[in-house]
Amino acid sequence: MQRIYVIYVKRLLDLVAATLVLLLTFPIILAVAILVRIKIGSPVLFRQPRPGRDGKTFELLKFRSMTNTCDQNGELFPDRLRLGAFGQRLRSTSLDELPELFNVLRGDMSLVGPRPLLVEYLPLYSARQARRHEVSPGITGWAQIHGRNSLSWSEKFELDVWYVDHVSFATDMKVMWRTLLTVFSGRGVNAPDGGTMPPFTG
Repeated sequence: MQRIYVIYVKRLLDLVAATLVLLLTFPIILAVAILVRIKIGSPVLFRQPRPGRDGKTFELLKFRSMTNTCDQNGELFPDRLRLGAFGQRLRSTSLDELPELFNVLRGDMSLVGPRPLLVEYLPLYSARQARRHEVSPGITGWAQIHGRNSLSWSEKFELDVWYVDHVSFATDMKVMWRTLLTVFSGRGVNAPDGGTMPPFTG
């Protein structure tokens, strides 16, 4: 049953739900795009290759939340300095994630699954951690409703693997419902030091 759900039912639900959410949120997407252009500049979208199911890469789409401010040597400032009040607001409300709905329509992602991380992390995973790529990455996931960036990397990966072993319609509905509660509360958006997550080093 789990295999049937993952291959057929889950994909159908993704297509229907992503289309519906895009139609309902189109005015919000347009407004956010305009605000990003005004407050942060071009390009409005952040594009980056990320590993998907089975480690195959795809281009992730998000609204930009950080500036490209550099020091005198041309090096980018730390994330916490480039993430201004507007960017923090985008992330705390998860509005920066809305363009990922197009990734869902293209089949790169699912609504629910382990978050797609950086390509350079692939060789750093243990065999157990790499199991997070046995399913499609998601806009939200089991780890996101259990702390988001307040979790350590090891805690995140354990939750991701738990999801891979327990993926089901009931689990996905629970994740979607608790995601709404988490977004409205804004809990766990930032790492414990107030910034973004430190790089994963294995």
